[in-house]
Amino acid sequence: MAGGAFADGGNLKRAHLYEYRITSYFIVACVVAALGGSLFGYDLGVSGGVTSMDDFLKEFFPKVYRRKQLHLHETDYCKYDSQILTLFTSSLYFAALFTTFAASHVTRNKGRRASILVGSVSFFLGGALNAGAINIAMLIIGRILLGAGIGFGNQAVPLYLSEMAPAKIRGASAILRSPGLPGFS
Repeated sequence: MAGGAFADGGNLKRAHLYEYRITSYFIVACVVAALGGSLFGYDLGVSGGVTSMDDFLKEFFPKVYRRKQLHLHETDYCKYDSQILTLFTSSLYFAALFTTFAASHVTRNKGRRASILVGSVSFFLGGALNAGAINIAMLIIGRILLGAGIGFGNQAVPLYLSEMAPAKIRGASAILRSPGLPGFS
């Protein structure tokens, strides 16, 4: 490589120093990725808790609330028999599933950074829409945006982490962000 970046050999030696080194940037990226992965679990817990709150049900699902009040001393199995409430809960998961496949095309064509940014913006907009929701449609659209953010993140972030990790721990860094493994988020 005459005249190239490694012509004198000095840059080659310097590049070799970072081949197995875990940098502070990598550690911060792993912590941020783990926190981002915990959003999926946090949302799962929040949506389950919110759908059983009386104030939420009164505001958005009054029929479910009335049915819940009639059956106070029974199990919760039949109190929540509402297709719209089911759509509210499941819309996030379906959106995450389908956008994961779309995210692979964005990642391939535009790069990991673009895919992560799309997911971040989508998640932020979904959270803002859900926080300011005044009707069921806003809730469901917000949940779909949250799901799209999760789908993009679950596709692009493990790829990003494994590519920026030192070669020696490349596989282990992808496991840190894998939401399907127990104990990892």
